[in-house]
Order: sequence, then structure tokens, then C-alpha cells
Amino acid sequence: MPVRISDVVTWVGKTDWELRKFHGEEYSTHRGSSYNSYLLRAEKTVLMDTVWSPFSHEYVASLAAEVDLDSIDYVVMNHAEPDHSGALCEVMRHIPDVPIYCTANGVKSMRGMYHRDWNFHPVKTGDTLNIGQGLDLVFVEAPMLHWPDTMMSYLTGEAILFSNDAFGQHLASEGLYNDTVDTCELFQEAMKYYANILTPFSKLVTRKIQEFVGLNLPLKMICPSHGVIWRDNPMQIAEAYLKWASDYQEEQVVILYDTMWNATRRMAELIAQGVKAAAPGLAVKCVNIGKSDKNDAITEVFKSKAVLVGSSTINRGILSSVAALLEEMRGLAFKNKKAAAFGSYGWSGESVKHIEEALGGCGFEVMQPGLKMLWQPDAEGERQCVAYGEALGAMLAG
Repeated sequence: MPVRISDVVTWVGKTDWELRKFHGEEYSTHRGSSYNSYLLRAEKTVLMDTVWSPFSHEYVASLAAEVDLDSIDYVVMNHAEPDHSGALCEVMRHIPDVPIYCTANGVKSMRGMYHRDWNFHPVKTGDTLNIGQGLDLVFVEAPMLHWPDTMMSYLTGEAILFSNDAFGQHLASEGLYNDTVDTCELFQEAMKYYANILTPFSKLVTRKIQEFVGLNLPLKMICPSHGVIWRDNPMQIAEAYLKWASDYQEEQVVILYDTMWNATRRMAELIAQGVKAAAPGLAVKCVNIGKSDKNDAITEVFKSKAVLVGSSTINRGILSSVAALLEEMRGLAFKNKKAAAFGSYGWSGESVKHIEEALGGCGFEVMQPGLKMLWQPDAEGERQCVAYGEALGAMLAG
């Protein structure tokens, strides 16, 4: 159902309460999501982004009930990813000649995905589109936040920034604004979104936010393409992004592991005891990544100053869940984090060596040689695990 958010702007998106996976099967969305599309009506009418293709017909029907489709003068696509452009084919079937404003990379992406040669109008940072009544859309390229084609659009007069994926969250809600939802849930989802999607582009995030702040433009709302609209102190999410982009860490250690017959699990728990004993000011979390959501685990890595990774040895290597998460961590390119490895074995015991090599490949500083343990830890083995955790805790506390 469309929602008027200003005298000029109406939200015409779709709330997806049932979404549980995103980017294929790569990203978990425990709280659903929304695909935010906006209709701007002044002397000219502008459609800003669309929704994911499964909702194309529902979206166009709802849009047509709100506005005569033939009255749409311009379409602006801030980002070509299918969750935003998916309904474009159905929209353009009704208004095939309407110009589409996007970046040059957006043209390439949409032609590559939809094989249509629509009336594209490529724009660059600083280009404007006048929509009448003294209002202009100002386009700001934001490449790699998080695709090469991404841009933002700022509506003068209304002081609204349409930020696309930046500042968004996968959060379905009847409340459209940040002051109408649970703040803890909101920031949990916003951090998870940043940690799992935007971390590799942190330097670009910082540069782009500083660029926007340097323009000294008034700002009443930030309207992202997922989740809620930031209207109550909208700059708070930009300030959070600047903090998260600066090699973020909390006073936390996360212990990630998978285990075959619980020996590695027991090691993880004992090491956690040792870390906590030596550094009581640190939060310590144990996560069995064979049983846990990987995106939630990545968020804990993002928050932590040190990451301990453990695996049983299998086929002279490591368990597949551990290998997969290490590859995910490598791609996200976390900075300024310490690490260590541990694991149990029965025959050959190569897991710790493989984990240490992978942690180095992730750019982590390996704090001290890893801990291997043959079979189940006995009383002496338990003492060694606690002592290993104490040594790590002392380093981190120091």
C-alpha cells in the first residue's frame, strides 16, 4: 500500500515478510526485508527504483492504482541489481519510451541482465534533473557501494537522500520509519548488512560519506532501498557507518569452531574459560558454525578484536563449514584483527596448520602458535586449553 512520506514523495515499494535468503542462498534474512521504490510528483513525475521480479505484476498494479503510468516522465535507477530493477521489464512494457536515468555502468548491467535497449540517459556525479516546483534531483555516483553501477540521488527542496543499498537493512516492518521500529533490532540488522556486504568497501564508504557531508546540504530523510526510512536524526546511520568503516571492533572475542565428536567443542569451551579468566573485561562468544547461521557468525567476527577458529582434522584438512567461513572472511577483508587456531585430531592433525594459513590469508595477525590436541582432552589437556586461553586473554588485555 503506497505511503506518502512528504508533499512530493510517496513510498510505493513492497514489504516481503517471508524472505529468508538473499543473494541466492548467501545471506540470511531472519526478519524479512522490503524493496523500497519511490514516486516523486512535482511538475514532473519520477519513478525511483522498482522491486524484485517475483512481485512485478503486483507492483505495477499497485503503482497504476496510485498514478497513471502514462504520466510518469522519468525513471531513475540508482542500482541495477535485480532486487531493485526486477520489475523494470513490466514497468517499461507499459511506458517503453520513458527515459531511464542511471550511471553508465547501470546501462551495462541492465542491458546484460534484461537484453533491452531502453531509452537510457547515463549520468555522472553532479548531474541534475529538474522536476519542477524548484526541485532538482542531484545524482551522486557511489561505485562499489556495493556494485560498480550504484549511485545516490538527492532531492533538493525536500532534503531527501535516496541512498539505495547504503544505510539499508533487511527488516520487514509495518513501521516505515526508524522511530517506529525496535531500535535494537534495527541496528542489529544494519550492522549485519554492513558486516556481510559493505565491509570490503569501507574506505569507499568513508570517502563517500565525507564527500556528502562536505556539501553541507540539509537532510531531513535518508531513504534506502531496503528496510526503514531514517527520519529521526537521519545522520545517525551515517555516523554509525563511519565508525563501522574504521576497522571496527568491540571488546569481544569470538570462538568459531566445528566438531566431529565434541573434542574440538570441549577445547573451545575451555579456551573461552581461560580468555575470560585473564581478560574479564572482554565479552567471549562461542559459535558452532556447523549449526549456526554464517552471516550471524560473520557479524560476530566484525564486532570482535580477536577471532579464534577451531576444527577437527578430516582427510588431512578441516571441516567444510570452517573452510567455507574462512573463505567468506578472506573475501570480506577485515582489518586490524588478531587470531589463533586450535583443533583436535585422531590420526594426522593437519587442521591447525591449515587454519593458521587461512587466517594469515584473511589478513589477521596470528597471535601465537595454534593448539592441537590428540583425541579428547584429558585432565592435562583441559589444563592446557584453559592455559592457552589465558595466554591469549592476557595478550588482548595488555
